[in-house]
Amino acid sequence: MELAMNLSKRSHCVKAQVGAVLTKDTRIISLGYNGPPAGTHNCDLEWPGVGCPRDSKGSCSLALHAEQNAILYAAKNHGTIEGATLYVTLSPCIACARVIYTTGIKEVFYVNSYAEFKGLPSDEGVDFLQKFGVKVSRFVPNTAAH
Repeated sequence: MELAMNLSKRSHCVKAQVGAVLTKDTRIISLGYNGPPAGTHNCDLEWPGVGCPRDSKGSCSLALHAEQNAILYAAKNHGTIEGATLYVTLSPCIACARVIYTTGIKEVFYVNSYAEFKGLPSDEGVDFLQKFGVKVSRFVPNTAAH
């Protein structure tokens, strides 16, 4: 999860910075953070302070979510996602949850709640995953110094 939290800092999103790490059999198979498709633009540079245009639901219209980027990168590089574990700094939205389930990811750990971030009554992505047998756990970072 520490790697996912560090990856989130690479995001150029002015609204939220999210990182994701996809692992399988104790190995990292893919990484991702939220933002527009590679090679298009950086929101913090093109629209400083306000970010990219919003869609009809008030979400970023141009961004891929961190978990989408991690899954797409793994698929593009012929990584085997079935049975993988996902570490993500923000719980999956419902659209990402459907992709997570469909690709065969078996376990998800997250730090912050998407519902709390968006002001929604429940984490519908988490609810969806749990309903269909994906193990989902909220990760509490250890803030104690070693």
